[in-house]
Amino acid sequence: MARGDLTDEEWSLIEPHLPLGERGPIPGLRQQFNAVMWRFRTGSPWRDLPAAEFGRGPRSMTGFARGR
Repeated sequence: MARGDLTDEEWSLIEPHLPLGERGPIPGLRQQFNAVMWRFRTGSPWRDLPAAEFGRGPRSMTGFARGR
């Protein structure tokens, strides 16, 4: 778990309020949520997301934009 990532306890409070996909929970949603939180915390653009932690930036941004 990277600095700033949600703990299991924090995630258990947030997850019930997030949307479900057509076939249940959305895979990788916690990672996408952590990526959004990283971006808000740092103020960096999507392209600067650490790929090792969050995957490619545009994928995280697309997931976030889709959920708006």
